[in-house]
Amino acid sequence: MLFDSDPALEPALKFSPLADRMRPHSLEHFFGQSHLLGEGKPLRISLQSGHPHSMILWGPPGVGKTTLARMIAHYAKAQFLAISAVLSGVKEIRQSIEYARQHYQAYQQTTVLFVDEVHRFNKSQQDAFLPYIEDGTFVFVGATTENPSFELNNALLSRTRVYLLKSLTQDELLVLLDRVLKNEEQGLGQKKLFMTPEDKNYLVMSADGDARRLLNLIEIAADLAEIRDGRNILSSELITQVASDRQHRFDKGGDLFYEQLSAFHKSVRGSSADGALYWMSRMIEAGADPLTIARRLLAIASEDIGNADPRAMQVALNAWDAFERLGPAEGNRAIAQAAVYCALAPKSNAVYSAFKNAMSCAKESASLEVPVHLRNAPTKLLKSMGYGEEYRYSHNEAEAFSAGQTYLPPELSGTQFYYPEERGLEIKLKEKLAYLKSLDEKVKKNI
Repeated sequence: MLFDSDPALEPALKFSPLADRMRPHSLEHFFGQSHLLGEGKPLRISLQSGHPHSMILWGPPGVGKTTLARMIAHYAKAQFLAISAVLSGVKEIRQSIEYARQHYQAYQQTTVLFVDEVHRFNKSQQDAFLPYIEDGTFVFVGATTENPSFELNNALLSRTRVYLLKSLTQDELLVLLDRVLKNEEQGLGQKKLFMTPEDKNYLVMSADGDARRLLNLIEIAADLAEIRDGRNILSSELITQVASDRQHRFDKGGDLFYEQLSAFHKSVRGSSADGALYWMSRMIEAGADPLTIARRLLAIASEDIGNADPRAMQVALNAWDAFERLGPAEGNRAIAQAAVYCALAPKSNAVYSAFKNAMSCAKESASLEVPVHLRNAPTKLLKSMGYGEEYRYSHNEAEAFSAGQTYLPPELSGTQFYYPEERGLEIKLKEKLAYLKSLDEKVKKNI
């Protein structure tokens, strides 16, 4: 547990990272999240009033979740108490609850309990907070990088409000960087740093929307700065060296992974070859398995292209096969080729919709019997019962089509699931379907 008032922590503050030393204490110095903390926004009003509510702060690393939690305690004149779900268990939860209760009884002061990585607590651990959120023992502030809808209990979500924090923009990070370079807060001792605008942009891009990462990079660079004419110069070579191992945020099993995969899928569906290539490249550059993209392309070929261009499925399969035979260097290009083909192929979800409707119908009509003429008759008994007796073998009919023969239970007579689109090969399929229906109608009229 961490208490703001713990004197044992004071010596450690001298050696704390720049990101901690630069942590803002007021809304005026807080970077980003204007959608939540801009003038007139409810969360800003709540903070400034000193009457905060329990909440979940959801967002990527380095966007200010911990800082905002501390700021909530500051404006509410409350004790700040922090625990981490990575290091804590039921024992630490009980200790923090008891400490908050005793503190209120002794000083009549509210406690803001900050739980970092709250999604790592299991259901029973999350449930332990519920009674004390309700009775006001503390104001609960949970921080998570994962989607609360999937990772947190409904009971906890119902007692808190979820706020989505966004990655900082390049402009916001540039403002932060300029403040650090000018060293107005003396976070770097007496140093003022100088670098070119191009290197600033490179450093900001390397931070990838993460303020903490930016401050860590600049702190490392500051220790290696060259002194020229009495100035601390950060050269282009130094900046490149410090930021050379930059890793863009990407979680193979988390929200960011599925967001980018979704963007890729929607780009292909929307016939944007450029969008498909960009999101594919983003995922590969960040370490995604290219076969994940190949598998999604195969699904797209069936779901979004379908019979408008049946070749798309074979192209996607060939790309998958090429990757497994050639490896990433050449195989990635094969997947990119398939992505472009699928993006520009004619689109139809007619088969997808037809199958979905057929599944729904099958679920609702599971008790309907197979028509007698469609049943096989492998035994004399079944033949005597008329199984298959009126079935007409289509290959013996004109155009290999048994006009007028039905294939659905009588209760579903006339039901149609598949409606081809006026795109690609489905234009021809639609014409064929209409022609076969006309033959059926002729037989019905003659009957």
